[in-house]
Amino acid sequence: MKSFDHLFEAIAGAQNLFEAARKAMKAKRFSDCASLFCLKLESEVFTLQDELINGSYTPGKYREFYIYEPKKRKISAAPFRDRVVHHALCNIIGPVFEQSFIYDSYANRSGKGSHKAIRRCQEFMRKYRFVLKADIRKYFPSIDHQILKDQIFRKIRCERTRNLISTIIDRSNPQEEVLYYFPGDHIFTPVERRKGLPIGNLTSQYFGNIYLNEFDHFIKEQLRVKGYIRYVDDFLLFHNDKSKLNEWKDEIEGFIGSLRLCLHHNKTQVRPVRLGITFLGQRIFDTHRLLRNENVRKCRHRINRQIVKLRSRLIRPSDIEASLNSWLGHAKQADTYKLRKKLIDEILEKGLNLVQTPRGSWRLLEQQTQELPCIKP
Repeated sequence: MKSFDHLFEAIAGAQNLFEAARKAMKAKRFSDCASLFCLKLESEVFTLQDELINGSYTPGKYREFYIYEPKKRKISAAPFRDRVVHHALCNIIGPVFEQSFIYDSYANRSGKGSHKAIRRCQEFMRKYRFVLKADIRKYFPSIDHQILKDQIFRKIRCERTRNLISTIIDRSNPQEEVLYYFPGDHIFTPVERRKGLPIGNLTSQYFGNIYLNEFDHFIKEQLRVKGYIRYVDDFLLFHNDKSKLNEWKDEIEGFIGSLRLCLHHNKTQVRPVRLGITFLGQRIFDTHRLLRNENVRKCRHRINRQIVKLRSRLIRPSDIEASLNSWLGHAKQADTYKLRKKLIDEILEKGLNLVQTPRGSWRLLEQQTQELPCIKP
């Protein structure tokens, strides 16, 4: 396995840090912390550079909150300057690991993404009769710090880069407690081993891909599975023989146990592809794709809440525009023309003055201050 040295100079380079700040500001453009950093951009970047070079850089405290869709999860938001460091690190080590990833790993990779994973799923559905659909229980809270470092350090020999990576991993805030026992454990092993990466960090997304990269190669090179797709911790295996998929399932359980991970047994099953596959928010068939009913219901509820907030002047019209266009962009990837038209018609009937731009997005021309009825869920 090829390993890489002398990476830290590139990570802490001024040009890389300015580029990292630009990327971090894309997602946090209107936040107070991003605005303050941007006001003193040059000073902040060179201060950060000095801290990285002299070894005094220390990550700040996470801001924690919960989201409830599609399920309850704790999100950990790092301070903005730490996000700049995360981007600076991933700018350099990303290409190092990218060349080792298999073709059919689709999460957090340039030129991949969920929609390409869905299209690839349809390709396999036209070739095979059965699918093993599986995911990993509490994936990010279960990631073992020492195993992760061992995997990363096999490719990264640069000592200062290793120290920075260790700092980011070691300063992760406590995650949901996971108490799983594996062969060789004693009673205190699950609490003695540090584990868990914060959902919300760019580095967590990269590290999560690296953590399952060995698993990907096990699937492709040892089990020799031709029809395989992984998106974060959700994965699909295809074959014409149902018994073969059940055999692979047993071998998979053994391998991910070596990574101190467990399959989510309620969500791991073998089934005929003709019944469709629920994957990445869509109901996928070999000839067409639909959105899950739950996805549509939640969209309507979200618009209801935004209409109420708009009426009370708690949000801007642009907030509804952004949310609606984002969902429509996602929905457009499935066969949803009639559904999208119906949703827009419902919004127009309830008093919002929406118009479609030449580029296909929707714009709210004027804010209605009168009572706005809600769309029926």
